[in-house]
Amino acid sequence: MNDVGNTPRRRLIVPQPIGQLGRDLPDEENALFAQLGGETVFMMGDNPALPTMPEKPQLMDFYRLRFRAMARNHLLQSAKLALDAGLDEKVVLACLLHDIAMGALIRTDHGYWGAQLIAPYVDEEIAWAVRYHQALRFYPDASVGYAYPDAYVRFFGPDYVPPAYIRAAYEEARSHRWYMTSRLVTLNDLYSFEDGVVVDPELFTDIVGRHFRQPREGLGFDNSPVAHMWRSMIWPNNPL
Repeated sequence: MNDVGNTPRRRLIVPQPIGQLGRDLPDEENALFAQLGGETVFMMGDNPALPTMPEKPQLMDFYRLRFRAMARNHLLQSAKLALDAGLDEKVVLACLLHDIAMGALIRTDHGYWGAQLIAPYVDEEIAWAVRYHQALRFYPDASVGYAYPDAYVRFFGPDYVPPAYIRAAYEEARSHRWYMTSRLVTLNDLYSFEDGVVVDPELFTDIVGRHFRQPREGLGFDNSPVAHMWRSMIWPNNPL
């Protein structure tokens, strides 16, 4: 039982549709709807199983309180590699943000989702780099020492060929003035996640402060075109 207001309620979580597609799972919705009424309602607002977000959440609140540990560690490790290499702060921040959509939102086309998620708050070059790293990671560039990741052979199989839209994005990016910014993201990406490597998020406090425009209302509440995406991570179990 969980409290909603002052009334004890049993709250049900309806799985998000996109997470159910193609998994050959039984349709739970009818059974869940049949339980509603009386002391049983849908989960809305704060889920007691999740850490409570601040009233005006900032970027690192999502890393601490919403992102899956593997995704968070991956982003921090990638950014630390870029920082240790002495790369431009824009590249470091792009590494810190490149898989942000995978933190607590969505995997599919994560470069596009991630770029949208951060676009109102960063320079256009950073959002561009996040978007195009999705395509660039599939194509080697010997001039900077980037090879097709061995892990991708294991992930997708030796015969995998990226779809046409990924190839088109790669070719577009290859001739763009910001190509190297996005390529450096792939170069500092980690394709086998480093166990036991812990990176302190505080290392990036100043870089985030200089290059990520944190809204005073908090992410999700600033009425930006992407505020709903941040709210979806704050309240991921809302059915509506």
